[in-house]
Amino acid sequence: MIYNNEPSHNKIAYNYGSVKLSVYDWLSDIPLPAGQEAFDCVEVRFKNSRKEFFRNVHKLPLQIGDMVATETISGHDIGTVSLTGELVRIQMKKKKADAQSPTLPKIYRKATERDIEVWKEHRAKEEFLQKRSRELAIALGLEMKISDVEYQGDGSKATFYYTAEGRVDFRQLIKDMAKEFSTRIEMRQIGYRQEAARLGGIGSSGREISCSTWLTEFRSVTTAAARYQQLSLNPQKLAGQCGKLKCDLNFELDCYLEALKDFPRTDTKLLTDKGIASCQKVDIFKRLMWFTYEGDFINWHKLTVDQVKEILELNKQKQPVASLEEYMQEEDSPAKTTPLDNSQEGSLTRFDEKPRKYKSKKRQSIKNTPTDIENTVTETIPNKEKVLPSIKEIPEEGKPYPINKKPFYNPPQKHISAQQRQEKASSQGQNLKKNSRKPFKKPSKTTPKSDE
Repeated sequence: MIYNNEPSHNKIAYNYGSVKLSVYDWLSDIPLPAGQEAFDCVEVRFKNSRKEFFRNVHKLPLQIGDMVATETISGHDIGTVSLTGELVRIQMKKKKADAQSPTLPKIYRKATERDIEVWKEHRAKEEFLQKRSRELAIALGLEMKISDVEYQGDGSKATFYYTAEGRVDFRQLIKDMAKEFSTRIEMRQIGYRQEAARLGGIGSSGREISCSTWLTEFRSVTTAAARYQQLSLNPQKLAGQCGKLKCDLNFELDCYLEALKDFPRTDTKLLTDKGIASCQKVDIFKRLMWFTYEGDFINWHKLTVDQVKEILELNKQKQPVASLEEYMQEEDSPAKTTPLDNSQEGSLTRFDEKPRKYKSKKRQSIKNTPTDIENTVTETIPNKEKVLPSIKEIPEEGKPYPINKKPFYNPPQKHISAQQRQEKASSQGQNLKKNSRKPFKKPSKTTPKSDE
């Protein structure tokens, strides 16, 4: 059981995830006149949309949302208080229930924890009973659909709600179910609209269907209601979850019928010099009618209701009009639209991932450029001015630096003593002797032999 965040006396009881026939007590903040007692009848709601009225004989301080134990023919039932006070009197008058009837059932007490535990235990069995009862009905070959099962609060009785096209002989079914479930069985046939109201659901509008939230009286709906409202007779769109025509078709039907009283009949004929014109289409909201000549059903002529009435008055005096083109309404000029610029739209593949370009594995020759030398200089000498090569050492544009050139900059070295300098010089001299090469000899020029 879930409640809203309003005060306790203004609560709306929500049960099983659906607001089925919920009631708001808008008189809860208004005190009763002096000396007047509160109305002693209470509206109690049971599973789904079943509601009944009970008399509060013990004058219990009941509020919306309280769980109470109520009187039944055999045993007791557990329900939720959905309305108290003077609004119950209005509801009973609306449902044609006698508030002074001595046979009106009464409320025993507020439900105790033990009552609620027993009630929950039996409510948990309802799904299994529904599946098993369907299996038994199929085994007996009965053409019926058991849509809902409701256990009484004390578990002494189970009510099975079913739908069927005609009468069903379920005497053997009741015997089998009573033997298997060990409880009293009651079968109650309901219509398809009542079934949808009990089970609830979401309509095509995205909201809960009206028959489970507020609609209690189900009027017959015919296809004439759709015709008056200029709706296409598509059974998939006009049918509700019950498989019948939607009850919503009756909501605005009276307004359409009132507006159509000012319209000429759709089977009227207009007499013109070009021929007889008949009605093809009617727009109730814009008060327009479209006519075509006999034999020319391609060209439609739009007229207002007042113009059609004017032509009919002339026809009654046996005066045909010249043509409908004289009365035809000018078409509304379409709004100027700027052509789309595809260049602004962009390519259709602009969001696709571009193919990756893989670098070739061939090693490229590294060329020293002036910019590279400047970068190396700034890295080796931090916090100092850039040391640039002299003009003579800078090669022409596009040519690399000679490799055998000595570097134009020698980084500072550590302090070396005289003895260390001599040892280093002697070691360098020995290395030069070891690595000395033979002098280069130019190859002798040989003249190729002449071919004789």
